Amino acid sequence: MIKLKSLPQTPESGLQKLGWNWMLGTDTTPYLVKDIVVVDDETATAFYEAAATLYDMFVEAGQYAIDNQLFSEIGISENLIELVKLSWQEDKNVHLYGRFDLAGGFDGQPVKLIEFNADTATCLPETAVVQWAHLKTNNEDDSQQFNTLYETLVKQFQYIKLVNNDLTASILFSTMRGFPEDDTNVNILSEAAKEAGFDADFAYVDEVEFSHEGVFKQDPSGNGEFTRFDFWFKLVPWEYIGGEEPELATTLTDIIKNRKAVVLNPAYTLLFQSKYILKVLWDLYPYHPLLLQTERHPITHKKSVSKVLFGREGANVSILEKGGEVLEKVDGEYEEQKKIYQEYVEFPTDAEGFSYQAGVFFAGEPCGLGFRRGGKILDNTAQFVGHIVE
Repeated sequence: MIKLKSLPQTPESGLQKLGWNWMLGTDTTPYLVKDIVVVDDETATAFYEAAATLYDMFVEAGQYAIDNQLFSEIGISENLIELVKLSWQEDKNVHLYGRFDLAGGFDGQPVKLIEFNADTATCLPETAVVQWAHLKTNNEDDSQQFNTLYETLVKQFQYIKLVNNDLTASILFSTMRGFPEDDTNVNILSEAAKEAGFDADFAYVDEVEFSHEGVFKQDPSGNGEFTRFDFWFKLVPWEYIGGEEPELATTLTDIIKNRKAVVLNPAYTLLFQSKYILKVLWDLYPYHPLLLQTERHPITHKKSVSKVLFGREGANVSILEKGGEVLEKVDGEYEEQKKIYQEYVEFPTDAEGFSYQAGVFFAGEPCGLGFRRGGKILDNTAQFVGHIVE
């Protein structure tokens, strides 16, 4: 069972005292809580080692998918295949960060992979800063966390700058309009990039100009001049670009092929983002202790979870009984997508019956732990819960 510790001072007050009001964003505070999860050293180590091992497994699975031309099964549109291959083959296209969602880890239960948010993972501000500030505000030892996320992002940006030293260290960050949570996540990344030596700027994706010569932002003064950036980070899903913006997919392929810009996260993260990779992993590593059985068709002999390939925040997830009866589901906008079926596993719960899913960030190495809590299916109403290692 999950053991909780309640801290009287809220994370919000701590961030305000530190002058980090901007960190909270308009979508962050409603789902922050006073509780923190108490994690022992053994559990923290288990999460760290699981993420490190899983990333290596994903790399093997990605290579297998490319070698065996599994793009259609994975759900990668035809207009992104060349870019996925190109970004995979070129070592300069570094995966900046992603987040593993994990079950287990408590009361002797094994850690199990739920999925990997490899392309557009959020919860950066909550994990990197908010839970740290929560400890600090309450005079707890703020070093007692599995949390070097911000520092590791800085190092990852430094590495990206180093391996791309033929380019200028200028980066443009972009999100889609109307998603304030995304803006706050990009603020964290922008601060880390600046600390790593990048000149950083921001523009919503509809304000960015793309041509075969690169990525540009128009001067806000309206003088008609444009600034070119050698790096572009987009909190815009690759599958959206491939499906809804085919001209942009073609242009980005030319930009990357001709070294006019580096795009983060690289297109090959689509291989990891698709839930079909869970099936590939199971085929490559059957009965691996970190994996759950995953199939293309319903698993009739055991309880399972139905997931669409590119769903987010629990949308269009269903829990199925052995015979296929739907026990619980969350609706969403992805119902037309292909599905995979993953063996069901119980999340750890607290005394009130809330479920907890661990999120472990990976930015070249495992670097940050946080928890989301809610019901059996964790959707966009789930709360973020920090932790302390005791």
